[in-house]
Amino acid sequence: MGWEYSEKTKQLFMNAVQGKPGTHLGEIDAPDGVGEHGSIACGDAMRFTFRVEKHPSDPLQDRIVEAKYLTFGCTSAIASSEALCSLIGEGGYTPIQALQITNEKIVDYLGGLPMQKIHCSVMGAEALEAAVVDWARKRGVDLAKLGIGIQSHQEEQEEGRLVCKCFNVTEPYLRRKIRELGLKTIEEVTAATKAGGACGSCHHAAGGIQDLLDEAWGRAPIPMPLTGSAEAPGSGNGSSPAGTQKAPAKGDGAVLSPYQFSKKIERVMEEYVRPMLQRDGGDVEILDIKDHVVYCQLAGACRACVGAEMTLKLMVERVLKDQVDERIRVISV
Repeated sequence: MGWEYSEKTKQLFMNAVQGKPGTHLGEIDAPDGVGEHGSIACGDAMRFTFRVEKHPSDPLQDRIVEAKYLTFGCTSAIASSEALCSLIGEGGYTPIQALQITNEKIVDYLGGLPMQKIHCSVMGAEALEAAVVDWARKRGVDLAKLGIGIQSHQEEQEEGRLVCKCFNVTEPYLRRKIRELGLKTIEEVTAATKAGGACGSCHHAAGGIQDLLDEAWGRAPIPMPLTGSAEAPGSGNGSSPAGTQKAPAKGDGAVLSPYQFSKKIERVMEEYVRPMLQRDGGDVEILDIKDHVVYCQLAGACRACVGAEMTLKLMVERVLKDQVDERIRVISV
């Protein structure tokens, strides 16, 4: 599935993976604040670090002077991480002031994100909060006395009951995000947290996502049968039970043939990847496609670039994974 990204999102992503001046991909040595969110095993992970200019007497007046990130993820994950660091740099914030950077502000900075990618902006905001908690601990700042009740995602994961086993998401974390972000449906919860985005068994299980939503906002009305249905749902005509999603009909999301798969890769390369590289004097050519392995050769300015391998992995491969198939690997020839 392809996503419609804003021009700002695409440009931030390209600038970051090409290591252009002013970007923030990397890690600060001996940082004053470190925050992590996500898991590589679950698809997206971010390590956020910042350095402050320390005030001689009042740590609350420390000011963030540098912020960097290491992010494993798709186009929107890297662009969201870059947006977070850009917002911090433009704001000249203290760590406490930086907490006003919410995931909504990251999305606005990017000019919007597809609903299914909102969790990338949430990951940035969560990593920022964790880094501020780390800074406060090092500088002896009592956040609770300031009325800031932040519990790290790691603490929530360690303490709470596991709701979504596929993405290792716990009950305390889901309760908090449902309230913070005003999430009202299972689809919104999945978009913001990834919970329920794989097998779906936690959607309507006892103590699952729907139960947490009902507890937060009141029980949702029971869906009525579809107009014109001769029988009630679940009455033996093959329809799904009320409140569950009907499995797609045969042909919905059909597996692509090798020819269709290759053509889709070529289309994404022509419409998305190559134009981005060509803007900077580079290019890429597909030499062969075997199963899920795409053999490529960089051309133009990209061929001699010291970041050529990073461009292939973080730009070409990630775009193809994001828009065609997560199993794709790109090999340089």
